Amino acid sequence: MELNLAVLIDGDNIPATYIKEMMEEIAKYGNPTIKRIYGDWTKPDLTKWKKILLENAITPIQQYGYTRGKNATDSAMIIDAMDILYSEKVNGFCLVSSDSDFTRLATRLREAGMKVFGIGEKKTPNPFIVACDKFIYLEILKHENEENGTETTNTTSSKKNTVDRITTKDIRLISNTISDIADDEGWAFLGDVGSLLQKKQPNFDSRNYGFQKLTPLIQSIKNFEVEQREASKGRSKLVFVRNKIKRKK
Repeated sequence: MELNLAVLIDGDNIPATYIKEMMEEIAKYGNPTIKRIYGDWTKPDLTKWKKILLENAITPIQQYGYTRGKNATDSAMIIDAMDILYSEKVNGFCLVSSDSDFTRLATRLREAGMKVFGIGEKKTPNPFIVACDKFIYLEILKHENEENGTETTNTTSSKKNTVDRITTKDIRLISNTISDIADDEGWAFLGDVGSLLQKKQPNFDSRNYGFQKLTPLIQSIKNFEVEQREASKGRSKLVFVRNKIKRKK
């Protein structure tokens, strides 16, 4: 069943330059039936957003900053999210912000049975990231678009700035996840591994490390074995993975 998503964007917190990549990414997970962006549209900082809202059918919500130092945009977005939740018109939310103030909102929506996707920059605090079912970094979406040839300037420097190096901690996470669901011979279906990795670490994404899919990421790490098996009824091959067995010398 396709998810109907409410996309709520913190206009004060997210650069307008990401809009194309962001909307394409959201479409992978469901149908964005509600699209709203929040901010004080009297401020010059949001001018860039105004030019692209109509192109993407995003409804701007005006929120004045009544008190200096207080983020009225966050409050308006949270109130709207709860109204949408009780309307029962959607079964998922996409919260677009790098602000940890939405941590409790993400948690509350998941408690109500909603699927919650988070999208924000790499500076996003970890509490908000782990409160979501899945969290996607905007920088990775931009880099992905550049690699596809949409933008060609500064591609090399952009790659250096956006692609993370796989760490020992990352490898341990993958290894433990494989062990959690492996059969008696140590093999685990890669699709199940990917799903469990997402549950353990919502911001785990092979694109963070420069790979479009999980299979080539796993193949690039010498700690794992990958095996393709024939599927029934002419389906594409199934990929299985296991931790390499250390041979005694």
